[in-house]
Formats: sequence, structure tokens, C-alpha cells
Amino acid sequence: MSSIRVDSTKPYFATSSLVVGYALCSSLLAVINKFAITKFNYPGLLTALQYLTSALGVWALGKFGFLHHDPFSLQTAKKFLPAAFVFYLAIFTNTNLLRHANVDTFIVFRSCTPLLVALADTAFRKQPIPSKLTFVSLLIILGGAVGYVATDSGFTLTAYSWAFAYLVTITTEMVYIKHMVTNLGLNTWGFVLYNNLLSLMMAPPFWIITGEYAEVFGALGSNAANFFEPGALFAVSLSCVFGLLISFFGFAARKAISATAFTVTGVVNKFLTVAINVLIWDKHASPFGLLCLLLTIVGGVLYQQSVTGAGSAPSQRETTVSKQTPGENDGDDFPEENQGKAVSGKLASI
Repeated sequence: MSSIRVDSTKPYFATSSLVVGYALCSSLLAVINKFAITKFNYPGLLTALQYLTSALGVWALGKFGFLHHDPFSLQTAKKFLPAAFVFYLAIFTNTNLLRHANVDTFIVFRSCTPLLVALADTAFRKQPIPSKLTFVSLLIILGGAVGYVATDSGFTLTAYSWAFAYLVTITTEMVYIKHMVTNLGLNTWGFVLYNNLLSLMMAPPFWIITGEYAEVFGALGSNAANFFEPGALFAVSLSCVFGLLISFFGFAARKAISATAFTVTGVVNKFLTVAINVLIWDKHASPFGLLCLLLTIVGGVLYQQSVTGAGSAPSQRETTVSKQTPGENDGDDFPEENQGKAVSGKLASI
């Protein structure tokens, strides 16, 4: 059975609904995950629940014929394991970053990925040196990030250690994983299934390494656990559901609109995330910090435009956060960043 398809002949309101759904899910995802980790302070268990929800969701939707995913096989799983491990590390560091810092800090570091990706492409993949416009956009990103860090009143060594760890792992994923996963020939939903299922299997060892299992059992033993409190249940459920919804809306919206329109939507989502984060609570940066954050986002937009317009830089286009890449599996491939968001609900980069 073929995957869900969104035909351009469908009524306009249907396409608009998909775009609005994607915009809402994408812009709210970082804030929801921060809310979830605030109410349920067990990052390893939280991500495991998200992996479980996404894997079961894809499997169930496949059984009912709403989508098609590659069947699970041990041979493919072995080949995919390194990719899943890097993905798990990205999710792990991302969750701990949100645990110790605010959403604005996360967006700043997430927006810095083009800087490292461009350097990695040039150094390790022998790609051409970035153009002048690309170089200027990277300087703007760097300037905005430095300004934000310098004025961040919530600066802590722990938070920024996780931030730098996240930056390294997500850059590694963008530069390395794209090539590896493409060679495996998985379609989008196959990627979602393998990524989540293998990540779920990796969760218990990380619980032991980080000592989180002791925190969980200790809280259960002292009756101090908040697992069943309405607020915690709501936050965790919302995070899991949005993690699955982003996979549908991101996939369907990508097929319903042009690459340019999808890119513009992704940029708008970043500004929406900042606005929502400022409006709903006090866990955000200072006015000057927000200005630096917006400068970083603008630098990302300029970077996107520079690599999109450069016909000689395919690898940079692939690693741009919102750029589309034509797939060979019925148009089933969407960018690795969106795949990350889809499968886990944790990479809340928009």
C-alpha cells in the first residue's frame, strides 16, 4: 500500500489545514518539551516514552493502512544502529539542555548548526569554501550567539556544557547521518520506525550510566514520584502526542506545498516559538538576549537563501534545516531535522 499522499488538486482549505497544523506543532514543540521536563524531571524516561509512542504510532498506522513503512529486519537494524546511536545522543543532549536552560538558549544553539555544518563540509567532505553571502550569514549567526551568551542571566556551566554537547552531536548527525541513512534506502516512515525502536532499546543502558534509574526507583520508594500527578501526566502525554503529530504534519505539509513555502513556514515557526515562549511564562531571555536570538535566526535565513541559490553546493542544501530533498521512495524523504522532530518530539528545531 502506498503512503499518504497530498494531491495539489485537493481543496485549498485542506492544504491550508496541513500547513497550519505543521506550523502549530513545530512552533509549540520546544515549549511543550520544556514544559514536560519541568513537570517530569526524568529526561531519560521521558524520551523513552516518546520513542515508544512514535514507534507504536507508526506501526499502528501502518497496520491500518494509513501509511507505508519498511518492514523491520535485523540485518537493516545492524546497519542502521550507528545512525540511531548518534540520533539518540542528539536527543539525550537536547533533553538535558532543555532541563537546565530555557527554550531561547536551545534555539540559539540550534540556529548555530549551519556554522559548524559549513565548516565540517569544507574540512571533511571537501566541499567548496562558502560564498561571500554564506560567510556573512555565518558571521551574523555567530555574532547573535555570542551576544546572547554574553547577556544570558541564566548562564550556568552545566547548561552550556549540555548546549555544546548538543551542538556537536546534532552537527554530526547532519553531516554524517544523511549520507548513511540515504544509502540504506529506507523511506521516511521506515526511518521513523527504526530510529525510535532502536533508540528505545538504547534507553535502559543510558538510565544506568546516568544514574537516572536510581532517581526513579528512589522517588517511587519514597512516594515522592510525580508520575501520576495530573500536571505531569498531561505534560508527558502532550509531549508524546506532539512528537507523533509533527511526523504526520511535517510529512504531509511537505508534500502539499513547494519547498520554498515549506522553508518560509519553518522560518515563521522559529519566530512563533520565541513569541509563544515569551508570552506564556517567564522562562525566557532578557530583551537584549531576545534581540540577539532574533539576529541569529535572521542569520540562519540568510544562510538558507545563500545555499539555496548556489547551484554548486548540494551538500550544504541537504544540511540546511528546512530545505527539501527529492526522495526516491515515492517522495518519502524529508530532511533529517524534520525526521528527528518527527520520530522523537525532542529535536524541537523548527
